[in-house]
Amino acid sequence: MKTQIKQFFKSVYYLYYDGFANMKVGKKLWLLIAIKLFVMFVIIKWLFFPDVLQEKFQTDAQRSQYILNTLTKEN
Repeated sequence: MKTQIKQFFKSVYYLYYDGFANMKVGKKLWLLIAIKLFVMFVIIKWLFFPDVLQEKFQTDAQRSQYILNTLTKEN
């Protein structure tokens, strides 16, 4: 059973390895995808989602107390 699983992952690895090795246009498309993901997750997060806890509170104890109160307060 264990060797079948190893063989499965080995064949999946070689499938992708051979596919990427023989690509021409695909490499440029993957580069474009990587750049797009970088912009989405790094640049946009940095611009639109500031660290509110860092701005509001000075110490980690104050931040943790705020989070604890927020999560455990009754509605």
